[in-house]
Amino acid sequence: MELFEGSPSDFQSELTRRHKTVALVVRAFLALTVLFSISAFLARNHFHHDDNDLLDRALRIAILICGIGSVALRRQRLSRQRLQTVAALKGASGLLTTLISTTLQVTGLGAILAIFGFITTVLTGNEFYAYGAGLVGFVVLLYGYPTKSSWQQAVQTFGRQPAE
Repeated sequence: MELFEGSPSDFQSELTRRHKTVALVVRAFLALTVLFSISAFLARNHFHHDDNDLLDRALRIAILICGIGSVALRRQRLSRQRLQTVAALKGASGLLTTLISTTLQVTGLGAILAIFGFITTVLTGNEFYAYGAGLVGFVVLLYGYPTKSSWQQAVQTFGRQPAE
């Protein structure tokens, strides 16, 4: 049973290329999150302060759900049993696709948090939203940041040819 579909060096270079691309996307989301918080700080005197209790509660609940949901999503999608199943059915390339899609979904939730926070800050004039949602989004982005060694380890541990 071969470890990879094709030569191991070809697959390794593909893993490196895809990891680099996904890591760049996550870094861009991290920079965007920081940029939103800095923008909210610099423009804080230009926002009209308007208290909105309904929006306040809704955003706090959304922050909580997205924060906890991103952790749950990553833990479920990257669980040992699921990765074994994906590798058995789709091989190493399917495993790599799962790693990529899970990383992008988790980091997408972090970016959405930062965007929601900034938009709510613009609407209400309360900087807490940009800072609080931005902080939770930043932590989610760091949590979802792909490490090349963990991807390589997952592919080496689970990456087998799919059953025919």
